[in-house]
Amino acid sequence: MNEPVSCVLELDYVDEAEARAVRGAIVPDDAGFVRSRVEGSRLVAEMEAASPMSLLHTLEDYLACVAVAEKAARAARR
Repeated sequence: MNEPVSCVLELDYVDEAEARAVRGAIVPDDAGFVRSRVEGSRLVAEMEAASPMSLLHTLEDYLACVAVAEKAARAARR
Protein backbone atom coordinates (compact mmCIF):
# COMPACT_ATOMS: atom_id res chain seq x y z
CA MET A 1 0.00 0.00 0.00
CA ASN A 2 1.30 3.46 -0.90
CA GLU A 3 1.80 6.17 1.66
CA PRO A 4 -0.13 9.40 1.09
CA VAL A 5 1.86 12.35 -0.20
CA SER A 6 1.50 15.87 1.11
CA CYS A 7 2.44 19.42 0.26
CA VAL A 8 2.56 22.72 2.11
CA LEU A 9 2.18 25.78 -0.08
CA GLU A 10 3.01 29.21 1.33
CA LEU A 11 1.98 32.29 -0.64
CA ASP A 12 3.10 35.76 0.43
CA TYR A 13 0.95 38.85 -0.10
CA VAL A 14 1.32 42.59 0.38
CA ASP A 15 -0.61 42.46 3.64
CA GLU A 16 -2.91 40.33 5.77
CA ALA A 17 -6.02 41.85 4.16
CA GLU A 18 -4.99 40.59 0.73
CA ALA A 19 -4.14 37.13 2.09
CA ARG A 20 -7.55 36.97 3.82
CA ALA A 21 -9.34 38.15 0.67
CA VAL A 22 -7.71 35.44 -1.44
CA ARG A 23 -8.39 32.74 1.15
CA GLY A 24 -11.98 33.91 1.52
CA ALA A 25 -12.55 33.55 -2.20
CA ILE A 26 -11.15 30.03 -2.44
CA VAL A 27 -11.96 28.42 0.90
CA PRO A 28 -15.33 27.05 -0.35
CA ASP A 29 -13.35 24.92 -2.82
CA ASP A 30 -11.06 23.55 -0.08
CA ALA A 31 -13.59 21.03 1.21
CA GLY A 32 -11.81 17.78 1.92
CA PHE A 33 -8.81 18.53 -0.26
CA VAL A 34 -7.02 21.52 1.25
CA ARG A 35 -6.61 22.97 4.73
CA SER A 36 -5.72 26.63 4.58
CA ARG A 37 -5.06 29.44 7.02
CA VAL A 38 -3.69 32.97 7.06
CA GLU A 39 -0.56 33.76 9.04
CA GLY A 40 0.06 37.49 8.83
CA SER A 41 0.44 38.32 5.15
CA ARG A 42 0.95 34.67 4.20
CA LEU A 43 -1.64 32.16 2.98
CA VAL A 44 -0.64 28.64 4.02
CA ALA A 45 -2.33 25.69 2.30
CA GLU A 46 -1.78 22.05 3.24
CA MET A 47 -2.77 19.29 0.85
CA GLU A 48 -2.66 15.51 1.01
CA ALA A 49 -3.47 12.91 -1.62
CA ALA A 50 -3.18 9.19 -2.19
CA SER A 51 -0.61 9.52 -4.97
CA PRO A 52 1.80 12.08 -6.42
CA MET A 53 -0.35 12.50 -9.54
CA SER A 54 -3.47 13.09 -7.46
CA LEU A 55 -1.59 15.69 -5.43
CA LEU A 56 -0.39 17.35 -8.62
CA HIS A 57 -3.98 17.64 -9.89
CA THR A 58 -5.12 19.09 -6.55
CA LEU A 59 -2.24 21.58 -6.59
CA GLU A 60 -2.97 22.64 -10.18
CA ASP A 61 -6.65 23.18 -9.42
CA TYR A 62 -5.83 25.10 -6.25
CA LEU A 63 -3.34 27.38 -7.99
CA ALA A 64 -5.83 28.11 -10.77
CA CYS A 65 -8.38 29.18 -8.15
CA VAL A 66 -5.73 31.27 -6.37
CA ALA A 67 -4.85 33.07 -9.61
CA VAL A 68 -8.47 34.13 -10.15
CA ALA A 69 -8.87 35.15 -6.50
CA GLU A 70 -5.69 37.22 -6.65
CA LYS A 71 -6.90 39.08 -9.74
CA ALA A 72 -10.23 39.81 -8.06
CA ALA A 73 -8.58 40.94 -4.81
CA ARG A 74 -6.22 43.29 -6.68
CA ALA A 75 -9.04 44.69 -8.80
CA ALA A 76 -11.07 45.37 -5.67
CA ARG A 77 -8.19 47.36 -4.16
CA ARG A 78 -8.13 49.82 -7.08
